[in-house]
Amino acid sequence: MSLTKEVYNTYVEILKEELTPAFGCTEPIAIAYCGALVRKTLGALPQKVMIEASGNIIKNVKSVIVPNTDGLKGIPAAAAAGIVAGQADRILEVIAGVTNSQKAEIRSFLRDAAFDVKSMDEGEKLDIRITATAGEDTAVVRIAKSHANVVYIEKNGEVLHQSGEDTCEEVGHRADRSQLSIEQIVEFADQVDLQDVEEVLERQISYNYAIAEEGIRNSWGANVGSVLLKVYGNDVRNRAKAMAAAGSDARMSGCELPVVINSGSGNQGITVSVPVIEYAKELQTDKETLYRALVVSNLIAVHIKTGIGPLSAFCGAVSAGCAAGCAIAYLKGGRVKEVSHTLVNSIAIVSGIVCDGAKPSCAGKIASSVDAGILGYDMYMEGQQFYAEDGIVSKGVEATIHNICRLGAKGMCETDEEIIRIMTHCD
Repeated sequence: MSLTKEVYNTYVEILKEELTPAFGCTEPIAIAYCGALVRKTLGALPQKVMIEASGNIIKNVKSVIVPNTDGLKGIPAAAAAGIVAGQADRILEVIAGVTNSQKAEIRSFLRDAAFDVKSMDEGEKLDIRITATAGEDTAVVRIAKSHANVVYIEKNGEVLHQSGEDTCEEVGHRADRSQLSIEQIVEFADQVDLQDVEEVLERQISYNYAIAEEGIRNSWGANVGSVLLKVYGNDVRNRAKAMAAAGSDARMSGCELPVVINSGSGNQGITVSVPVIEYAKELQTDKETLYRALVVSNLIAVHIKTGIGPLSAFCGAVSAGCAAGCAIAYLKGGRVKEVSHTLVNSIAIVSGIVCDGAKPSCAGKIASSVDAGILGYDMYMEGQQFYAEDGIVSKGVEATIHNICRLGAKGMCETDEEIIRIMTHCD
């Protein structure tokens, strides 16, 4: 197969669109961004704030610490941080520049303003609408489908921005992710002119490994990464799991370091990159090969998540951890055959992990998924594999990916609703 110029350019654009920096877990940060925009639209600090959010947003914001707030959790805290101290032009780094005095102002605003949080009965799985009132003025901002996708802005009944008739179309051009395939991803990784992708990949390496090191160095969350190193030793396989878990340990507990995301998720961005970096260090791989391996892991993760959607009951660490296993296979000289078998084997092992929101236990799920990715490769190299009709495995890697997307996007909808009911204590 030979890459066309169209496919080549599409893959470059996907990497540039996906590998963006974010400060804090992306669901609370999306609320903070929406809050910053509503404050900017209103032109004043509101007295009343109503936040409507989809169940998946509620699930992913409930238990995670909002960075730069001195340990605050929850939807009102995320909105207040954006309203009081957010810089809307920084998008998913909206609260990266919060000062100490502003942290105190956020707490005061939470105490003094009237907050109302409601669950959306209809809308997208990723959906946020904030209505803010100051005196006689009211502003409304809605974000839907992706974390920075602003679909509606209104002030005092006047619509200032609306995208699409149903207000849910993606704003602007996005590269066509339907063109992704395992065969072409590996071919693209082999052929890409690294000048086209080096900047985003180098930033991913720098940011994500830094937060992993912070997660090991200090106490964050349940310290899954540190426990793995202490109990299971320092071989590369364990280091790869531990460092990825440590990045999540820190991120889920409010660490004030940015992360380069993948598929809208910082945890997934950490998981597709840190284990690959760790293996590259062990193998003494040159930088060029590391870049090409990261192309593999990033694009495979996007390929899987495109069919599932940004938020579901299917844990995103699974697609990311399995993709990391594929990149490790690539680092070791594997190409389409090895990568394909690694992915099928690993997906078959951990496809049942559910997403019950962003919180410290994400680090454990990341460790399990990276382990499955590595095992998937080792199995194939030992002449072992899972075959078609073994559960959700079908003949061919693309058919198996299709099954996983079907499971995550459709089959787990009721599971997702039940998880949300459990987390919100609704009988």
